[in-house]
Amino acid sequence: MAMTILARMKKIAAWILTVCLCASPAFSANDEREEDRVKDAGEVMKEILNIPDDIPQDLLDKAECVVILPSVKKGAFGVGGSYGRGIMICRSGQHYTGPWGPPALYALEGVSIGFQLGGQATDFVLLVMNPKGARSLLSSKVKLGADASAAAGPKGRTAEGATDIVMDAEILSYSRNKGLFAGISLEGSTLRSDGSANEKLYGQKLDAKDIIVDHKVAIPACAKDLVALLDAKSPKNKSDPKSLE
Repeated sequence: MAMTILARMKKIAAWILTVCLCASPAFSANDEREEDRVKDAGEVMKEILNIPDDIPQDLLDKAECVVILPSVKKGAFGVGGSYGRGIMICRSGQHYTGPWGPPALYALEGVSIGFQLGGQATDFVLLVMNPKGARSLLSSKVKLGADASAAAGPKGRTAEGATDIVMDAEILSYSRNKGLFAGISLEGSTLRSDGSANEKLYGQKLDAKDIIVDHKVAIPACAKDLVALLDAKSPKNKSDPKSLE
């Protein structure tokens, strides 16, 4: 009888230890679930697009792709090699004129912008304004301002009054911190496809080009709301057709 009670106590102790280990930061704070990254990006985009004076509609309508990086924290840029994580989503079709397609997971790196983030989590939204900028991001790691021209995005209902530098930029960047939405320069930072995260999300080895250009995968369930939102808010690419060739 005593041996039976002792055996049961050992089993209970082992179960408690397992639960504690699984709930500890060492187990739960590894990589954020890729599905949650996509859903968080969708929530950020929904909140921003529901405020008409944030991203000008005419710029969104001329964007080939959007990069969304939710809740990037200052500490993430304090050590070289750490990064903010999010997604890039593009219009489908050879010339980016179709409906919005499946997202590829991306990472933003660069300690140079750490001081701009305050101490709070900051959301970033980047508009990719032409096929050249999209091709750069799809093919390799891109340094903003060097490999691809970048500028702080203008705010308001339209982009009227924006400078030539802004209008000619391949990538326009915005940030949201403590509810304050503003254009922000990310020059010197880098963007790259997050290969291991894409593999986890789609269950196979894929690069960003496989996902966005070659359409080797369907839109995952976690991205359905984001895709529907973008299809509703900006269903047609209104760029000059010659710029898309």
